[in-house]
Amino acid sequence: MTRADLTHLYFLLDRSGSMQSIKTDTEGGFAAFVAEQQAQPGECRVTLAQFDNEYDVVFAGVPVADVPPLDLQPRGSTALLDAMGRLVTTAGAELAALPEDERPGTVIVAIMTDGHENASQEWTHPAIRALVEQQTNDYAWQFLYMGADQDAIEVGTRLGVRPEASVTYGRGKSRDVLAMTSQKLGKLRNDRMAAPASAPAPMMEGYTREERDAVGE
Repeated sequence: MTRADLTHLYFLLDRSGSMQSIKTDTEGGFAAFVAEQQAQPGECRVTLAQFDNEYDVVFAGVPVADVPPLDLQPRGSTALLDAMGRLVTTAGAELAALPEDERPGTVIVAIMTDGHENASQEWTHPAIRALVEQQTNDYAWQFLYMGADQDAIEVGTRLGVRPEASVTYGRGKSRDVLAMTSQKLGKLRNDRMAAPASAPAPMMEGYTREERDAVGE
């Protein structure tokens, strides 16, 4: 049985050149996101990976209390598919190698980007969608997609993310969409702690129409 009190958040953040205009807002939003998760019950570990046309793991499996400030240095183009493929396959292998009673009962993969895919060399949309759906259906992972300057529901659907778990945000609303998402994750963690240990992990609440309007353009 996996650990109902343990959440592992994998955060995949776009750092391509177009993020420069929202760098400060994103850094502040991430800090508030982390602070809210530090106040929630249960244990949470965080892995942060950044991508442009390259992929870098900033830190992996860090207790939420020890997450350092975000230092976003935008550059390069947007290889979203390759970054997702690498993050999900690496995380899956690492969790599979753990004894079952050490694995997190809740796994969240949160993706935040302001651009369209334009640089991937290894992964395609169909392959990523199949991978995301496999992790969702077989292992109850939950994927979130936050996209600026695009139809995030349409893009997220192509990636295998549930429409209700994708949200479009305006370029000046990075902090707001992160705060909204953090509240949903906090509620999910509380619900998981309150449920019987043998119960399946509850689903994170989807973004409402009102919430979408609040963070839109």
